[in-house]
Amino acid sequence: MELKILLTGHNRRISTDISDHLKNERGCFAVSCSPTKSALFATVLSELPNVIIICLGDETKETVKTFDVLRECNRLGAATLIVVANDPDRKTFINHTGLERVFFLARPVSLFALYDKLNEIEEKLEQEKECGRKLLTEWTNPVGTDYTRKHILVVDDDPEQLSQIKEHLKEFYEVTLVTSGKNIEKCLQRYHVDLILLDYLMPEMDGPQTLALLRVNPDYKDIPVIFLTGVSEKETVIKTLVELKPEGYVLKPTKKSDLVAKIIDVLG
Repeated sequence: MELKILLTGHNRRISTDISDHLKNERGCFAVSCSPTKSALFATVLSELPNVIIICLGDETKETVKTFDVLRECNRLGAATLIVVANDPDRKTFINHTGLERVFFLARPVSLFALYDKLNEIEEKLEQEKECGRKLLTEWTNPVGTDYTRKHILVVDDDPEQLSQIKEHLKEFYEVTLVTSGKNIEKCLQRYHVDLILLDYLMPEMDGPQTLALLRVNPDYKDIPVIFLTGVSEKETVIKTLVELKPEGYVLKPTKKSDLVAKIIDVLG
């Protein structure tokens, strides 16, 4: 199977070099993104890579902690993480990372060692795919069911907040995450959404601006919206409730009980 590989990190020269080799020599699907929490979170969500290659360069405690946003897919084994590093960066990474399991690839980079590992990952994924075919088959009752899970769209520029909310809701609802109000329309064109949890303060396009655009669009104007807001903006949010008429607000940091109770109050 063709691997989908994400390359990131502060050493862009090595990242670009590896990407070119992967595309030209192996025909891999390789994408790159900047080493920021928001970019990593958004790219992992959209691309769902099998392998993430992090190319370190002159790291500090703060820059290493940025990659902790990959902790969930690392913990679940959804992607194999390969860290390209020299000895100083390797030590800095080990001392400060919150990731549970990575493979280190020394610099200068041995493409032979990298390709060998990628071959191993490909073989493992093929075996899992074959095993799944034999042991797990899907059947859908044509009669159907009266119960369908509601779909919640969460819009917030904070990746950690998004992860926390998804953990709160995934037991009860289908959850889609978006990191910017500017991307909300693309998501609504793709999915049927029953309710939107919308961060009040965001860069470029904040919650009220996003809600105002939704309210003038006949396709989306009836979707219930609940604001996510900090205590400091509470009074401003109350004024917005009168003007734009969202279905309410929930204070951050969000408590699971408060969030689910508010959604039940709106959706039933």
